Amino acid sequence: MPQVKPSVTLLEYTPNPERTVALAAKLCYSDATIENLQEGLDKSDVNKFIERLRSFGHASPFEHASFTFGIEGVSRSLLAQITRHRIASFSVKSQRYVAANKNQGTFNYVIPESIQALGEEYTAKFQEQMAIMHQWYSEWQSLLGGACEKSNEDARFVLPNAAETKMIVTMNARSLMNFFNLRCCNRAQWEIRDVAWQMLELVLQVAPSIFGNCGASCVGGACTEGKMTCGKMAEVRARQKALVERLNNK
Repeated sequence: MPQVKPSVTLLEYTPNPERTVALAAKLCYSDATIENLQEGLDKSDVNKFIERLRSFGHASPFEHASFTFGIEGVSRSLLAQITRHRIASFSVKSQRYVAANKNQGTFNYVIPESIQALGEEYTAKFQEQMAIMHQWYSEWQSLLGGACEKSNEDARFVLPNAAETKMIVTMNARSLMNFFNLRCCNRAQWEIRDVAWQMLELVLQVAPSIFGNCGASCVGGACTEGKMTCGKMAEVRARQKALVERLNNK
């Protein structure tokens, strides 16, 4: 079955990310040497520094902690959205060097939830259309010289936005806060919203002090969507709170 769904893995992150952020914050307000800066910084002090940063709106220390994710089962449509977050690093599976039909004789793809909600008949219709596009792709590969770099680079022009891609993404904590602010929101497109909530769950497990209050804009204050608001702020806040509580009780 070529249908895939979003899946996120936290691959790497700055060791002791909360302590790293707290050290950067402490440096800004201390005349201590770097060596002395680290003395007496226990867990309670770390939490206090992070909370103080939030109250001051002092965000730059959060840039010293970074997180690297592996993301797969997502569409090229999502790729176009996530790369708008410019303070990040991206490595993406190439449609030029990797044939879209290399593994299963067809390309993997994402089926939008709205189409699946229409029922099996329309889901099958979408799958039939993907199969037709796969035929187009394979035909152009053949006409352009076979499944190789030179054929793939132009045969891919007939592939849809639904075609699966995979990527590795690195963001610092400050960029992630902004990402969650925008993409955990109900106004965000469903696929990137799914990815954002998965990413939030993963970082909450390794840096709860940093990300404990993160999520859509309405989690930490008023909705910033203005007239475009979904009107479901209580629901979004409840979801974020339930996630935090579930992870705390693990």
